[in-house]
Amino acid sequence: MSVTDEEFAEQREAGDRLGAPSRLRVVAGRFFGSFQGRAGFALLALMFLLAFAGPFLGRWSYTDRDFTAFLAPPSADHWWGTLQTGADVYAVTLRGMRRSLVVGLLAAVVGTTLAAVVGAFAGYFAGWTDRALTWATDLLLVLPAFLILAVMSPLFASGQWPLFVLVLALFLWMVTSKIVRGVTISLREREFVHAARFMGVRPTTVIFRHILPNMSSLLVVDATLNVSAAILTETSLSYFGFGIQPPDVSLGSLIADGTRTALYAPWTFWFCAGLLVVTVLAVNMVGDSLRDAFDPASGRGRR
Repeated sequence: MSVTDEEFAEQREAGDRLGAPSRLRVVAGRFFGSFQGRAGFALLALMFLLAFAGPFLGRWSYTDRDFTAFLAPPSADHWWGTLQTGADVYAVTLRGMRRSLVVGLLAAVVGTTLAAVVGAFAGYFAGWTDRALTWATDLLLVLPAFLILAVMSPLFASGQWPLFVLVLALFLWMVTSKIVRGVTISLREREFVHAARFMGVRPTTVIFRHILPNMSSLLVVDATLNVSAAILTETSLSYFGFGIQPPDVSLGSLIADGTRTALYAPWTFWFCAGLLVVTVLAVNMVGDSLRDAFDPASGRGRR
């Protein structure tokens, strides 16, 4: 064995003992190495903590009514005041934020998953599969999503918010699917895909084991940014009464109710509106920082 080979072997053994940095650790280092990433993560974690743990700190439930305090300003008894119905603003606002966060997360995950599967299958198989899936994607792109959701809004009553999530997700995946299709067409000509085909690996296994993992950065960033898009869409629909239906609440329905009393009882509007702005801002900051962290050529990801 030559000296060069010995040195190489020693360096490889030293690297194995120390543990070479994985891609996940590199991305995490870039993400938390930027001020935007740290601030966005801290804000988003605070919003989740407030939405899911905050209600346990208050003495009122979102279904409780205080018939001795209608439109009462913030006080020691009602930290954020009360609504016209006597409901505690703190309790109903956190309930609405929790519902909006859950809807946004689930719709983003379902939408991105659908985009990944449809785009990868269309790009890999080509032919009639590509034509059929592309036709379905183009059809959904031209359909009026807001009108369809508005027509279907009676189905979302009586606690059927999971159905609302599924319908919302159906209108979030089309653009990403076209991007995934284009990347898949490029990846299917790479050497590792040809090697897998030569070894007799099934096409579906190639897609899920080799194609999609190579687009993990794209899919993670897209899912993150889709959270804010889903939250804003749900808020807009709920504002007009087409989203989350009573007796449940969301930030959109609370903002709609608060606009009627915002001038003389601002606590009924500004708490939920402020939390919506902070939540969407935090999600966008996390998404932008993740995009910079996954991009090796990004200078911002290292600051």
